Amino acid sequence: MSAHILIAGGGIAGLASALALARRCHRVDLLEQAVAFGEVGAGIQLGPNVTRRLQSLGVWEALVRVAARPEALVVRSATDDREIARLPLGNAMLHNYAAPYFCVHRADLHALLLAAARGTGAVTLTTAARVTEVVAHDHAVCVSSTEDRVWEGDALIGADGLWSTVRPRLLADCPPPRPTGHTAWRALVDQSALPASLRSTQITVWLGPRLHAVAYPVRRGEALNVVVLAEAAPAGDARDWDQSSSLAALQAATGRTSAGLQALLEAVPTWRAWTLNDRPPLTGPLQMASERTALVGDAAHPMLPYLAQGAGMAIEDAVALAEALDGGDAASVPAAFARYAAQRWQRNAQVQARARRNGEIFHATGLVRVGRDAALRLLGARLLDVPWLYEH
Repeated sequence: MSAHILIAGGGIAGLASALALARRCHRVDLLEQAVAFGEVGAGIQLGPNVTRRLQSLGVWEALVRVAARPEALVVRSATDDREIARLPLGNAMLHNYAAPYFCVHRADLHALLLAAARGTGAVTLTTAARVTEVVAHDHAVCVSSTEDRVWEGDALIGADGLWSTVRPRLLADCPPPRPTGHTAWRALVDQSALPASLRSTQITVWLGPRLHAVAYPVRRGEALNVVVLAEAAPAGDARDWDQSSSLAALQAATGRTSAGLQALLEAVPTWRAWTLNDRPPLTGPLQMASERTALVGDAAHPMLPYLAQGAGMAIEDAVALAEALDGGDAASVPAAFARYAAQRWQRNAQVQARARRNGEIFHATGLVRVGRDAALRLLGARLLDVPWLYEH
């Protein structure tokens, strides 16, 4: 038995959903609003909870070819570079969670999911198809896009991100995303172009007052992804997460940082910026699915990047949704979507809330910052590890 599923959105959430459904013998029409499939953006950290699911999607060999495998997570002070705490990754993650911790470039992960979805023969990919209208019937969902194109299927999955057009069709009360007052700058630089002292095989996090920075290897370790997040005035259009920026704009937001971090920032040739927006943590399953419409990833539960799990939760959603529909047909869709939402909403709400809390801890000032650093020095890996997240 199988169903015909429509998916709005061809990013990581949409492609992972399409692949997971196709592998369980469902037929998928995926609608992407851009004129061509592609992905821009920063690196992605993939914890064991995510790499385990990517292995189940049959993309393991392709993933290993593009991923970097960091040796450790090291926390440093953004004011003096001193090491505060360290969490072993590498073999430690394999031993503790039976799956590795990888870092990849977003475009590389997107490309391998796209290739795998195309290879199933069960996924039809359509570009330049922005969803403009959704009409749900008792036994089907009809989707219209620009240029009067229409698709009908047994169900619709909204995988169209933070500014989702499907979400308002599911939720009657759907205010816009909330501006956080935080801005992120990101860059990608070839490690060979950096001085030896700035190259890295690990994830380094610098914590400072009202800011933090992260650097980690991607693309088999050949490139270094650098991200700086600060409590600063929003940059440009809130919907544009690929704005041109500069070191000067970054420094105006962060002030002078430690010598080691400053050297890395100055070695980066170009910077991109985006304004961080989110939504409150989920409060119930109906915010993820109802009848024949379901949401995955940021369309359902956008989250701040302070737990490095935005893409991870989207991939978890994709696998869980396909599992809920396993062996089902058109008639079983509403019940399957209800099971999916009941299983996923609390998990996603927990990650959303923890990401927000981490942002407060990372950017702490005064005595809270002193206490944070003392706790990290004393407990180290015990505080940095998150078994409740990785064991799932």
